Amino acid sequence: MPPRKKKSEPVQPKIRGVINGAGEISEQHITDTLRLNFMPFAMSSILSRAIPEIDGFKPAHRKLLFTMYKMGLLGQNAHRTKSANIVGETMKLNPHGDAAIYDTMVRLSRGYEALLHPYVDSKGNFGKFYSRDMAWAASRYTEAKLDDICQELFRDIDKDTIDFVDNYDNTQKEPTLLPAAFPSVLVNANTGIAVGMASSICPFNISEICETTIALMKDPEHPLLSTLPAPDFPGGGQIICDPVALNQIYTTGRGSLRIRARYTYDSGANCIDITQIPPATTIEAIIEKVIDLVKQGKLREIADIRDETGLAGLKITIDLKRGIDPDKLMLRLFRMTPLEYPFACNFNILIAGIPRVLGIREILQEWTAFRVECVRRRTHFDLTKKKEKLHLLLGLQKILLDIDKAVKIVRSTEEESEVVPNLMIGFGIDQIQAEFVAEIKLRHLNREYILRRTEEIDQLESDIADLEEILATRARIKSIIVGELREVAQKYGQPRRSMLIYSTDEPEETEEEVADDPMNVFFTAEGYFKKITPLSLRMSGEQKLKEGDTIVRAVETTNNRDLLFFTDRCQVYKARLADFDCTKASVMGDYIPTKLGMEDGERPVAMAITRDYEGAMLFCFNNGKVAKVQMDAYATKTNRRKLLAAYSDKAPLVGAIYAPEDGEYLLTASTGKLLLFHCGALQAKTTKNTQGVAVMTLRRNARVLQFAAYEEGSLQKPFRYRAKAFPAAGAMPAPEETQGDQLELE
Repeated sequence: MPPRKKKSEPVQPKIRGVINGAGEISEQHITDTLRLNFMPFAMSSILSRAIPEIDGFKPAHRKLLFTMYKMGLLGQNAHRTKSANIVGETMKLNPHGDAAIYDTMVRLSRGYEALLHPYVDSKGNFGKFYSRDMAWAASRYTEAKLDDICQELFRDIDKDTIDFVDNYDNTQKEPTLLPAAFPSVLVNANTGIAVGMASSICPFNISEICETTIALMKDPEHPLLSTLPAPDFPGGGQIICDPVALNQIYTTGRGSLRIRARYTYDSGANCIDITQIPPATTIEAIIEKVIDLVKQGKLREIADIRDETGLAGLKITIDLKRGIDPDKLMLRLFRMTPLEYPFACNFNILIAGIPRVLGIREILQEWTAFRVECVRRRTHFDLTKKKEKLHLLLGLQKILLDIDKAVKIVRSTEEESEVVPNLMIGFGIDQIQAEFVAEIKLRHLNREYILRRTEEIDQLESDIADLEEILATRARIKSIIVGELREVAQKYGQPRRSMLIYSTDEPEETEEEVADDPMNVFFTAEGYFKKITPLSLRMSGEQKLKEGDTIVRAVETTNNRDLLFFTDRCQVYKARLADFDCTKASVMGDYIPTKLGMEDGERPVAMAITRDYEGAMLFCFNNGKVAKVQMDAYATKTNRRKLLAAYSDKAPLVGAIYAPEDGEYLLTASTGKLLLFHCGALQAKTTKNTQGVAVMTLRRNARVLQFAAYEEGSLQKPFRYRAKAFPAAGAMPAPEETQGDQLELE
């Protein structure tokens, strides 16, 4: 038999997928793109993430705490569970990753120490808010439960005090707000950044907030500062109380407070111990800033700084050199480091889904209205339950008249479905009461049990009347809230942590005292600067200079002076002589453009040394004009180190000389002529960039080449070159004239 042919399998057609709109380019107005794509994200960020609501919580906080509440982690008998378990359960309500949920939990914990009243009772390493490098352990290593104060957050939450909504997958219910029995929105700090707006709420002492809320409920015009003197930060510190700034924050919800670190001085070890720092900084940021200032030579009083934080808490130790006043040093550190830091307040809160920036008074009024509604709903819930119970007991009371009749009706009824209707007919009760009677156990069908149950009727009737009065009278509701606030303040109140410093108590910051020691100053043409003590200069040899460089200024002065360096870009840079280190003749010195942070390619062309900014600066330009500018034009009340338009840029500068008092100066032109003039004949200007007065008349294409202070005796016949009026042409030097080196007068 011929072999059978295999049946060929049918070829399956290839499945071809089609992506609608692939490769197409569609145009869309930018306004439509923003409306369809950006605005939903912005609204989600504002309403569902960054801005807290009147109960003091963002959605992430509320979902976490409610999950822990449903897990039975609240109460004295509750035991801590692994943080990983809590994070996993919270993900059923919070559609975000486990890391974000655990970060939220850490910031609410007692171990992190970021809140005045933590909501999470933690065990394990939860890091510290005041340290950047002290990271918290993973969630599998830590444990947690709700802190006792959360009993006030969830008080009567099961009595219809707030609304519940479906979670993101419609499998569970979650609260829209927590029925907080105290103004938690102002008790713990809360910050967030949304799209186009932000929120930053500073914390207040819970006792002071409760007292202020009670006072406002009694008198809406109550002065807030009398019961709420200032915020209270968990890290303590010193708050510099400015009544104007506080009033602005309390009234508008915006403003800024200055917070200082607290310290003690250990005279035995000659060191400063810093134990409390502002809330917006960290230990590492403070230490790094101090070290940087020491390296720059701006803090010479510090020998060492180290972090000694341990089980006892935060501690930064600063070792001092001998003879240093610790209080004066701390005033400088407050000014130069994050040991004093501002806290910007922005009380932006969601009220009925609308972000609003409110003052303290308005926030407490909104919270009071919210709490009144919670108490009203709770009262209505209790009233309904008591009425239902009373209704059942009234039906039970009726069968008390003839228990045997009730038993007989039940026994004589053949069908179970007829028991309830027969009881309704036999005793004149409704279906609900009959159902309750029919469900009574056989052992309870005795007179004693029924009498004991019906004794509650009088108490229920009294309670119902009281609850109805509460619902009808707003004053009764407020009195209940006042009682709850006093209970919270008594139970959870604690002394203030932040110390208050009023403007009258704040020590005045004084300038650093600099020893007025004699110094020799050298300034070179290439921009190098040296400060050498007289003793070191006497023991030194030849001055070391860069190849081709020369010393243009050599001045004997004292250390307590200001330096002004004028540059070729019509700018002046200011510095203190004490900020420069003493050096030796064998080194090149400090390069001024780098030391003072000049612009690229900018070069210093002149230097002035002054203390009281008296006298004037003389600027000579190559067109023969000389400008006389009063020295106090360069004095500034602030610590500005750079001034623009220091002199005129209309003509090239030949030279600049500081004249503490009027004297004679010599001009040399390109034609060889000399002109000797007295600067007292020039009128001093207060405008720095004045073009000056024409002093020397020049021929076409001629220009001034040199400008120097006149040294007595350097000219044999000085009267030949003196100007009698401005401008003057000057005179050619006689053959017998020998002009020595022109020295500048300091």
